[in-house]
Amino acid sequence: MHQSKPTHSLRSGLTAFFAPEFRAWRGEARLSAVFWVHGVLVSSVLITLFATSIYRGQVFLEQALLIGFGFYTAWVLVSIWRCSSAAEPFWGVLAKLLTVPWAANAALVVFFLQLELWVRYAGK
Repeated sequence: MHQSKPTHSLRSGLTAFFAPEFRAWRGEARLSAVFWVHGVLVSSVLITLFATSIYRGQVFLEQALLIGFGFYTAWVLVSIWRCSSAAEPFWGVLAKLLTVPWAANAALVVFFLQLELWVRYAGK
């Protein structure tokens, strides 16, 4: 089946735009960039957006951000793990050691925030 040109150019544009994320997922990016930019900075922005949605009482936005945060955290932790294999041994091992409690913390936070949202949905 022949693809139309607009679909092809959209796909290639998205591929180019998300190239750093694809490299990180494959473990080909610098560990420091994935850890600090994608892991810490972007996660902090998502948490800030979530806190703002709580403050404003935007329940549906809270739900969307919580789901997005869960998927994003899974992606970033896998990416950090994979990129740590190519890093300097000390930093690679440290990054892997940090992903374990990071994953546990994120899973518990998402679970309890989701539980709290369900309680709020039930009360409406």
